[in-house]
This record gives sequence, C-alpha cells and structure tokens, in this order.
Amino acid sequence: MATITVPSPRRVALPTGRAARKLLALAVAAAILVPVANSQWPSAPWPHHLTVDLSAPLSSASNWVIDNRDTHPLFLYFFGYISNAVVLTVRAVYLTLLAVGWLGVTVAAAAVAQRVAGTRLALGTAAAFLACGVLGMWVPTMQTLALMVVAVLASVAVGFVLGLGAGLSGRLNRALRPVLDTMQVLPAFAYLLPVVLVFGIGVPAAVLATVVYAAPPMARLTALGLRGADPEVLEAVDSLGATRVQRLLTARLPLARRELLLGLNQTIMMALSMAVIASVIGAGGLGDRVYQALASVDVGAALAAGVPIVLLAVVLDRITAAAGERADVRKAPAGLLYGLGATVAVALAARLLGRLDWPTAWTLDFAGPVNRAVDWMTAHLYSGVPVVGGTADWAGHFTTWVLDPVRSGLQWLPWWAVLFVVAALAWLIGTWRTALTAVLAMAAIGVLGVWEPSLDTLSQVLAAVAVTLVLGFATGIAAARSDRVERALRPVLDVFQTMPQFVYLIPVVALFGVGRAPAVAAAVVYALPAVVRITAQGLRQVDPAALESARSLGATGRQQLLQVQLPLARPALLLAVNQGVVLVLAVVIIGGLVGGGALGYDVAFGLAQGDLATGLVAGAAIVCLGLMLDRVTQPTERRTEKGA
Repeated sequence: MATITVPSPRRVALPTGRAARKLLALAVAAAILVPVANSQWPSAPWPHHLTVDLSAPLSSASNWVIDNRDTHPLFLYFFGYISNAVVLTVRAVYLTLLAVGWLGVTVAAAAVAQRVAGTRLALGTAAAFLACGVLGMWVPTMQTLALMVVAVLASVAVGFVLGLGAGLSGRLNRALRPVLDTMQVLPAFAYLLPVVLVFGIGVPAAVLATVVYAAPPMARLTALGLRGADPEVLEAVDSLGATRVQRLLTARLPLARRELLLGLNQTIMMALSMAVIASVIGAGGLGDRVYQALASVDVGAALAAGVPIVLLAVVLDRITAAAGERADVRKAPAGLLYGLGATVAVALAARLLGRLDWPTAWTLDFAGPVNRAVDWMTAHLYSGVPVVGGTADWAGHFTTWVLDPVRSGLQWLPWWAVLFVVAALAWLIGTWRTALTAVLAMAAIGVLGVWEPSLDTLSQVLAAVAVTLVLGFATGIAAARSDRVERALRPVLDVFQTMPQFVYLIPVVALFGVGRAPAVAAAVVYALPAVVRITAQGLRQVDPAALESARSLGATGRQQLLQVQLPLARPALLLAVNQGVVLVLAVVIIGGLVGGGALGYDVAFGLAQGDLATGLVAGAAIVCLGLMLDRVTQPTERRTEKGA
C-alpha cells in the first residue's frame, strides 16, 4: 500500500517558531519570577490584605432600595410604570389565550407552522400542544406561553435596537461587546437578586430578568448580519442615490434576514430556558411546577411539567429555523390571515359549545408511572449492583478520584502560580493582551475575597469539561462518519439542547444523590449536545479534495481522520471546547442547589436570603471565571490567521 504524504499528527504537534519563542520566554520568566514570588508569598491562599470587602457598600445599597422602594419618585414613576406595563401586558396575553381556548390555540399554532414549514411540522405542532393538555398542564403552559410572548418581544426589541446601533457603528460595537459578554456569562441567579430587589417577587421581575438573559443573542446576530452585508450590493444602492435610511431598509436589513431570524430563534430558546429559573421569583407556570417538584425530588411531577417546556422549545425552534431557511416569504402573510380566520372560527365555536377549557377526562397520570420507574431504578441501580456497582458508588468514586484531587491540587498551588499558569496558557494560544485579560479576570476573583470557592468551582468545571470533551468528540466523530448515526442522534440532541437546565438536575439527583458529582453529571449532559454538533459539523465541512487526495494515496479511514480531518477541523474543535466550557460553567453553578457548593451555593444563598453582597460577589466571580476560561480556550481570528 502506498504511503500517504499528509503530515502525521506527531509532526503537526511540533511547535512553530512563534510557539517555540513563547515557550522559551515562559521558561525564562518562570526561572526568574517563581523564586522571587515563592520567597514573598510562600502560602497558597490569596493574601487577605489584597482583598476588598464589598459587603458594606452592597448592604447599604440594598437597604436604601428597600427603604425607598415605596416612596422614592424613581420607583414610583419609572420602575413602577414599567412593572405595571409588564403585568398588564402579560395578563392581556394570558386572558387572550384562555379566551381562544385550547382548540383555538392549537389551530393557530398549527396554522403558523403550516405556512412557514409545511404540513409535517403543522401536525407535529398540533401534537405538541395536545400533549401539554394530556399531561394536565394546559393552564400552566398558557401561563408560561404568555410570559414568554411578552419576554421574547421585549428581548427582540431591545436586542434589535442594540444590534442595529452596533451594526452601523464600529465604536458602539466595540463598546457593547464586553457588556453583552457579561450579560451572557453572568449566571441568572446573580442578576435575579437585584431585579427582585427593585421590582419585588412576581411577573415583572421574571420578565425583566429574562430580557437581560435573552436579548444578547439578538443583538449579536443583528450586528453580525448588518456588518456582513455584501459590499457590492451596498455600493449598487449608493450609486442609485439612496439615503442611509433607504440603504438600511432596502439593502442591509433584507441581506441580514437569516441572521435576524437566527437571533429570534436563539432568543426564544434562551427565554424558554429561563422559564424554570424565573419561577424562583414568582413567574408561575410550568417553571413553578418544575421548581416545586425539584424541591420535593418528585421526578414524575417535574417531568410532567418539563416535557411541555421541551415540546414548546422544539416547536418554536423548528418554526423559526424554517422561517430562516424559507426563500419566499411573500405568501406567508396571506396564509397567516387564513389561519387567523380559522382560529377565530374555531374559538367562537368552542365558546358556543362551552369547550374552552381542556377536558379533565382527557388527562393522563404521567407522574405516577415515572415515579414508580424512578423508585425501581433507585432500588436496583443506586447501589448494590454486582460487579459494576451502583450510580451512588460511581458518584462517590468520581468525587474521590477526580474532583477531590483536582480541587486539592488547585488550592495547594500558590495564588501567584495559578496566575502564572493562566497567563502562560492564554499567551501560548493568543497574544499578550489575551494573557493580560485572563490574568486580570483571575486576579479580580482574589480581590473579591472568594479565591478558594472559585477554585472549587473551577475544579468542577475542569472535570466536567474533560468528560464532556471525551464523550463529545467521540460521539461527534461517529456522527460525522455515519449518516445513520447522525440521523439517530439528531432528535436526542434536540431534546437535550432544548430541555431547561433545572430539569437535568432532577433525574441526576434521583440516580446519584446530592453532591458535586451530580452537579458535574448534569453539566455534562447539558453541554454534550453542543460539543457533538460542532464537532460533527466541523469534520463534515473538511475540504472533500483533501479527503479524496488522502484516499487516492491509500489512507485508511483512521489515517484520514487523524491526519486530515482533525487537523483541518481544528477551528471547529476549538470552538467546541469553548462552548463546552461556557455551558458547563452555567450548569455547575445551578448545581450548587444540589450539593455542588462553592460559588453556585453562594449565589443561590444570596438570592434565598436577600443577601445582595454574597450573591453579587459570587456572581461577579463567576463572570471573571468565565472570562478567564473563554480567553484560555478560544483563539481570536487574528491569532488564527497568524498561526499562533
């Protein structure tokens, strides 16, 4: 067999000239700085004199808000009006849905799906809404849907305005980038606290917290679409004497249509993922049912409420994705008018027949069989399984052999050594600016006084990311090399990606108990779909000419994978690592509710006790941790182009 000429993995791994110079510089810096730092700061913890206590000013701010919330003009005439407008709008949408009735809502949703994506999705949409009723969750579903309609509309409006400004102004785009990064990295629990402090428990706080969480994707994708418009088209429009407004309306926005619809899709997904978290502050609906079931570890009741959330997410994801791919949208408005007419006719008929509410006789007991299945699994799989041991044994071994050593190792390292390692990793794949940003983010954690809990959280993130990448890369490679595997995985990944974060915790707790290992397991399940999808897509997009060349030289399938596909798919693999880190971090924090401890527990404790200082400091530390991990794992375009 002929020997292929593509570079071997070992040869590719050799450092380039730039990388070699960086390694030499790091070795020299370590030889000089480590002895000096060790003599000055021999102990591992962050020095107390380098911390800043924010508890006093944050507590003062919290007390001022509480004392003035009912009397100060800012609250009476600004926040008060916003709160009232949100309440009235959500209530109006909810009453409208109830007035249309279950049959009218189902017909309306199916009509929209049919005009946008065809009959098959229309039938799936109708089945999804009917399933919500069969599970006995029709009214909570309408409550969640009303809240999501208002939150998504507000998020899209805010995101579009911000994205419009960023797309038309490079200066505003650069200014908004760190703000949007912070909004997306900051855990939801952290900003629920100030929102509740201002608006109190209830629907307004839930809607506004959802807007903060869901608006950034719309802003980013709007700016991306506007800034990526075809220059030749814009020049043609300019040559016709169009004004800036005309150029925006006739060229930029139409050219950015796909990005705008993708932004809508992502906003809907993120708003639905907040449905459960917002229930903590009085959002009601399906999220409240899931949260109450989590508190009592009632897996059946939680899934009965979680399944409708997943169904809504899948349906809305499919509809908005189909709208983005649809080439001809001119026929859609006319079709929607027909659908509106059919909805009104069905609603009137249902009202005349007294059939607006879902019939009680048409509901099924979903929670009972699920709980019996969980009880069986707990009795037979939790412990005592011959040879392999039970799930509780796996959790204990993972904690003892992986989580504890990683945490102990990180906390054993002196604080300056951790900063040096972060700087070295960030500089090796980036520039000195990247390293400086990562070091400052990590140092800010120490200044905030949460060094040890942050390292505890970091140990959980690193362990979860390692497991996620091993499973995700292996599954993604299998999906990329087999169409059958890819088709079989698609519905599973869809469900996993649309399921709210809280829902993952319930079966995990039932099987693994409470502790850090269940939090890591939930994070792995949540982050795995994104890693699998990005890996499979990156491998499938490798230049076919390169693969054909390797095959013509007699390369085996394994050689093609290791020597051609993986090296050429390096940018996609790095993106998979980055997304895995971000998603794992999001769920590890929520894992603080089930014994994960560390920063996640501090954020949840601050929200439960109204302790602004504890919650916000832990939230800020999570943002810094996320920023550091992002800089360490994701090269920028400039670095990639230079081959660093």
